Amino acid sequence: PGSLLRPPGAQIPCKAGSPSCPAVAPASFPLISGDKRRLKVPSPGRLSQGRLKVPSPGRLSQGQEEWQVAEATALVHTLDGWSVVQTMVVSTKTPDRKLIFGKGNFEHLTEKIRGSPDITCVFLNVERMAAPTKKELEAAWGVEVFDRFTVVLHIFRCNARTKEARLQVALAEIPLHRSNLKRDVAHLYRGVGSRYIMGSGESFMQLQQRLLREKEAKIRKALDRLRKKRHLLRRQRTRREFPMISVVGYTNCGKTTLIKALTGDAAIQPRDQLFATLDVTAHAGTLPSRMTVLYVDTIGFLSQLPHGLIESFSATLEDVAHSDLILHVRDISHPEAELQKCSVLSTLRGLQLPAPLLDSMVEVHNKVDLVPGYSPTEPNVVPVSALRGHGLQELKAELDAAVLKATGRQILTLRVRLAGAQLRCLICAARQGVQVSLPIRKQAPAGCRGTGL
Repeated sequence: PGSLLRPPGAQIPCKAGSPSCPAVAPASFPLISGDKRRLKVPSPGRLSQGRLKVPSPGRLSQGQEEWQVAEATALVHTLDGWSVVQTMVVSTKTPDRKLIFGKGNFEHLTEKIRGSPDITCVFLNVERMAAPTKKELEAAWGVEVFDRFTVVLHIFRCNARTKEARLQVALAEIPLHRSNLKRDVAHLYRGVGSRYIMGSGESFMQLQQRLLREKEAKIRKALDRLRKKRHLLRRQRTRREFPMISVVGYTNCGKTTLIKALTGDAAIQPRDQLFATLDVTAHAGTLPSRMTVLYVDTIGFLSQLPHGLIESFSATLEDVAHSDLILHVRDISHPEAELQKCSVLSTLRGLQLPAPLLDSMVEVHNKVDLVPGYSPTEPNVVPVSALRGHGLQELKAELDAAVLKATGRQILTLRVRLAGAQLRCLICAARQGVQVSLPIRKQAPAGCRGTGL
């Protein structure tokens, strides 16, 4: 089993009669194999008179149900080599139950899955399945069964590029391995003594639990070092007087494309897929007042995103809490844009951000070029098309005013002598991008000229 750990030099005992027992290095945590997959995706709901419906509480419209199925399919297509052969909407009980389907639906699903050899695994679009539920379904269907947590986590693993992102993914994997531990060692002896492992009286299960605790502590310690380094970088930005604008939004709403349009940074390469951005990056841009700001690209949000994943990426999301302004980007062309907005706002509130930061948030309607005859129906929003470049100047002006207000800055018109220490000081400050303090007279003496800064 891929989630088993072992200390150096330890032997992994095997059940009597087993031909072999694989030994997996402690750093190996394969969640889902990388081979080609063909999935069946059941989604919670109910089929009635040819229309998809979700049972109460929280009954959804047909359009919302279709969006959930489309989003689940998009998650699967994000993974290379994975494809969806069929989707279904069926009623479910609570995911905490051993079998989350009713008897009739369960028998119907079992018959279809068993009778379809092209289905190699099933993606059940619920937030998280209990380990007994997963075990029962896999035993009944004869294929692997994944929930939303597992699929999203595997996407994170594939898209993690930096050391920090990989550590945060590894931390998010720990609860999954811990919950699957009993199942993974079921074929091994439970009461193995010191003949097989280090430490007298420590069973193999206890060894695995201890190694998981040690690995979790090691990951948290490494993330804490990176958190301190990130804090130092923020202090350096503060000393250089660079305001920070955190760009947030639902996954694949166009955040990275908008940042590229605002900054003109050719090195930014947006990708049209879910969770393309996991590593927080900062990009410098200039506002109409000639003020330099840093746009912080953040991880995209998702409805029903497991809370454990949010906690694991808390170090990354700290940048949002320490920013001067939040820019909320919305894909206004999406049929469920309002639900996406609610999901993003709910996640931001869960981060316990300062109230002034949430109140000053700037909302952008992106991809307006995909909406024929678009007209904003909400107040205080900025319509743009990041791809076409529409509305960018209006957005920059809005951001300029919001940053000035959030940071307490002002645009002043000064009168200085054409020759003298004050002019030289201002020129040097402008070249170096530093802040200076100059005495200001209410009445300018003769020989002075006004300069806008």
